[in-house]
Amino acid sequence: MAATESKMISLGTQAPDFNLLNTVTNLLSGLSELKSEKATVILFICNHCPFVIHINKALAVLANKYQAKGVSFIAISSNDIEKYPADAPEFMTNFALENKYSFPYLYDEDQSVAKAYGAECTPDIFVYNKDLKLAYRGRFDETRPNMGIATGKDLAMALDSILATNTYSGVQLPSIGCGIKWK
Repeated sequence: MAATESKMISLGTQAPDFNLLNTVTNLLSGLSELKSEKATVILFICNHCPFVIHINKALAVLANKYQAKGVSFIAISSNDIEKYPADAPEFMTNFALENKYSFPYLYDEDQSVAKAYGAECTPDIFVYNKDLKLAYRGRFDETRPNMGIATGKDLAMALDSILATNTYSGVQLPSIGCGIKWK
């Protein structure tokens, strides 16, 4: 399991727009309809990555908690499904249901959205404020597979601050996970 760090793009960057297949509803979904007026979390994940599997339970709990506060969560998989068929849309649907995702799980077939966001790994997490300006990019928490129980404390701290002040001034450490499987 090779670990890749996320790219620490500039805070204040505008969220790129997209319109992707929602693998749960089988309909196209875009940022403009999924975003929140408070904060929007965009997560690049996939089905097979041990780093994603490690955080899934805590991610579902954290998403439910913050969605109740008006935060939107959007998960996107951009992996090459020819080389990694376990990440294909039909398996994404099952993965989202099995993990009790209360948020859309979108498929980025041509990988253009991952490239626009500067995503590098799974999980790669970007939090945008009410103006869709990047306020946090980094890790879910300090844990790794077989190294502690995921809590999401880093993401939760960022969300609490963004909800209160529309910014986050805390330390932002890169996420670490499996590299996105590029075509």
